[in-house]
Amino acid sequence: MAGTLLQTLVLRKEFGGLVAVDDVDFTVPEGAIVSLIGPNGAGKTTFFNMLTGVYKPTAGSVVFADEDLTGRPPHTFTERGIGRTFQNIRLFQNMTALENVLVGMHTRLKGGLLESILRTPRVKNEEKDARARARELLEYSGLRRKDDEFGRNLSYGDQRRLEVARALATQPKLLLLDEPTAGMNPQETAEFTGFVGRLRTERGLTVLLIEHDMRVVMGVSDRVTVLDYGEKIAEGAPGDIQKNERVIEAYLGSAAVSHK
Repeated sequence: MAGTLLQTLVLRKEFGGLVAVDDVDFTVPEGAIVSLIGPNGAGKTTFFNMLTGVYKPTAGSVVFADEDLTGRPPHTFTERGIGRTFQNIRLFQNMTALENVLVGMHTRLKGGLLESILRTPRVKNEEKDARARARELLEYSGLRRKDDEFGRNLSYGDQRRLEVARALATQPKLLLLDEPTAGMNPQETAEFTGFVGRLRTERGLTVLLIEHDMRVVMGVSDRVTVLDYGEKIAEGAPGDIQKNERVIEAYLGSAAVSHK
């Protein structure tokens, strides 16, 4: 792993009098797979939302690839190379799988409005290349021959995979996955865990995920960070987190030590 790709400094988010994220210092090394865990209401998704421009921090900063993106709009984060999926699936249900992925490519297409209206050769070639790339991403994500399936007709696991394919279409350097295995059966979870590992080895991606399934967290992560009531209470290698008494008390419970 190389240097730091993402860094937050005393990042804070308040909603009225409620502190959702409490002055969190956090780093994601380039090439790493990092997991963010904690009980419900710990501030994990709020933290993700600040890393993607959905929420503007109350205080602190977000630095990505040595550029301060604090307070910038979401499209800026996407353009710089941060892609994400959501805890609650946000597909275009009445669009096909292929069309959903093409939406993700929008920020990388160069054809302007006038060229699109005139259907210039450059726009036609760009659209042709985009469709080929979208089909490749669907197959890579485990959705072979699902190009023309509407989002609403895909199984839950395939909808999760489609969200990842759409995020990959933005050409991210860092991929944020918000509870990607939620609702999956054990086989789907195992397959998805392997898929996350391949995103790094085959695509060179850095991955940050929120995940409740400790088998996934312990099986795929280089480092684990734990939030509780918006505060970072522990950080380290998966094995160290399993044995951390404060983490066990706050979140994991005694059953966690069995996943070794």
